[in-house]
Amino acid sequence: MANKMAKSNATPVNITILGKEFQVASPEDEHQTLLQAANFLDKRMREIRSAGKVLGLERIAVMAALNLSYELLNKPSTDTDSNAEFEQRIELLNEKIDDALKQSEQIGLTDNP
Repeated sequence: MANKMAKSNATPVNITILGKEFQVASPEDEHQTLLQAANFLDKRMREIRSAGKVLGLERIAVMAALNLSYELLNKPSTDTDSNAEFEQRIELLNEKIDDALKQSEQIGLTDNP
């Protein structure tokens, strides 16, 4: 239910990852955080791509998501409320990434193995 409320206040924000631009709907008060997350993800994906072991935008994105999820889940934590909030934010970001990948796939920006 909270997800539906968040989408109703959402406005588009453009993010760039690996030189590809994506338009993602997000509440205006979260635009800056989303841009920071996109920059962080872009950096991690560039690191994976420069290592040369993973090819294709989708595969690089999956590896970056997997690495970040692993790091988050293995980070020592003392606050269970924060964990629930992080999990909720990760789920929301994953949905936004999935939506952006689906849109880019429809217009031919991603590689399909």
